[in-house]
Amino acid sequence: MKSIARRNQRYWKYLFWLGPILFVAGLTAGFVSNDWEPVPLGLIVAGVVITGLWLILSANQNRWWSRRSTQAGTNALIATLSVLALLGLINFLAVRYPVRRDFTEAQLFTLAPQSQQLVRNLSQPINVWIFDRNQDQQDRELLENYRRQNPQFSFEYVDPQVQRGLAEKFGVKQFGEVHLEAGQQRRLVQVVNNEQRLSEVRLTNSIQQVISDRTAKVYFLQGHGELPVTGEQGGLSQALTALGERNYTTEPLNLIQNPTVPQDTTIVVVAGPKQPLFPSEVKALTDYLNRGGSLLLMIDPNTNPGLDGLLKSWGVTLDNRIVIDPAGASIGFGPAVPVVDTYGEHPITQDFNNGISFYSEARSLELSEVAGVQATPLLITSPQTWAESNLQGDQLQFNPETDVQGPLTIGAALSRKVNNQQSQEARLVIFGDSNFAVDGLFEQQLNGDVFLNSIGWLSKQDEETLSIRPREPRNRRINLAAQQANVLGLTALLLIPLIGFASAVFLWWRRR
Repeated sequence: MKSIARRNQRYWKYLFWLGPILFVAGLTAGFVSNDWEPVPLGLIVAGVVITGLWLILSANQNRWWSRRSTQAGTNALIATLSVLALLGLINFLAVRYPVRRDFTEAQLFTLAPQSQQLVRNLSQPINVWIFDRNQDQQDRELLENYRRQNPQFSFEYVDPQVQRGLAEKFGVKQFGEVHLEAGQQRRLVQVVNNEQRLSEVRLTNSIQQVISDRTAKVYFLQGHGELPVTGEQGGLSQALTALGERNYTTEPLNLIQNPTVPQDTTIVVVAGPKQPLFPSEVKALTDYLNRGGSLLLMIDPNTNPGLDGLLKSWGVTLDNRIVIDPAGASIGFGPAVPVVDTYGEHPITQDFNNGISFYSEARSLELSEVAGVQATPLLITSPQTWAESNLQGDQLQFNPETDVQGPLTIGAALSRKVNNQQSQEARLVIFGDSNFAVDGLFEQQLNGDVFLNSIGWLSKQDEETLSIRPREPRNRRINLAAQQANVLGLTALLLIPLIGFASAVFLWWRRR
């Protein structure tokens, strides 16, 4: 009988191992297949039942529950399970109701109140696209902070070389471009790289501008042979489409019939006039600027728009010579197509770096100082260019007596306060070429960016930005003189150890 009992105990031991094996097999099958019925669930239930039966039978045979060691072990097990349950509950609550605290002195990892309020009130989906291979941890943490405010905000990193269709949709030209999308509207926020991180100021203000109900109105002057705005060949249809995608409305403007710029005007564009404007039209544009308006002039060479008086008051003089660039001929455009890769420091060109834009038959500009006018060259040609006065010969050569050696300015941005008021500003952007924005050339290189960024600056959207101060870590470094550093080093390495050693010797002597 005893041998039979021992044999049964051995069998029960084998039965115990079968229970955990079935339980683990069920868990593995469920996680791998992501389907918990019926086989994985059946294995788990069978494993639990077998293990439970083994525990019950073992308890009846050994009566281990009455032992003192069993009671102590049970108490320890219950205490351990209680602690685990408590930790699990705390972890569940932390995941379900996350709480973040920023203990940095300058609140570096907390969005500004303006950003938080703006994102929390979003009523439409806003998506940020970062066209880059690498994900910077600081940029990602900033975007996560935005997403925690409202599920309407989302972001995604995209490799432009892998998802080329998406990159072409946004017109991506380089790695690191950050684009904002809201419905049909898209906006380039900035370009991030190793030296430039994603800016909360730019991102928040870009969101504000995209969701704003304000619609900017751009009038294109007509009646003097300007570039057509009705979809004709060689017109501005691509530029007008791009403006529509950015929430601008465009209309033609005829100042001959009514020589007054409409009150709802945001920008007036004069694109390539072939004949001079009438004095009444020039006066209307001058009065518009004096009221704090914005004007974009695109004046081709060999034309006289009749704006010399207006431009003189801003310190701008049009050069009648054509800019010659050998680089244009080397890349197949021709010598009368200056290629620009140098830009002035201005909001219009701030993200251009060394990108290329080119201009067909451009004239240069001369800028002179005028009180109250702030002028910034935008497009600067290379030193190898020159302004040519004689195009009749077979070969174009620089003549120091009649030509002007580069670098030359073929685009500029100007601004001035109106009636000495700090809150109102007139703005003027002038280019010595209009062909860079026509259909076919608008989407080439940075040509379209030059036009659209000029419109953006002239619309004064930068004046509507929220006043968010960039947060920077405070410098808490201690600058010590050489003598102070030496004293500190001797104190730490020599004086303090000697004091400790002397104290130990003194205590030893007292206890003798």
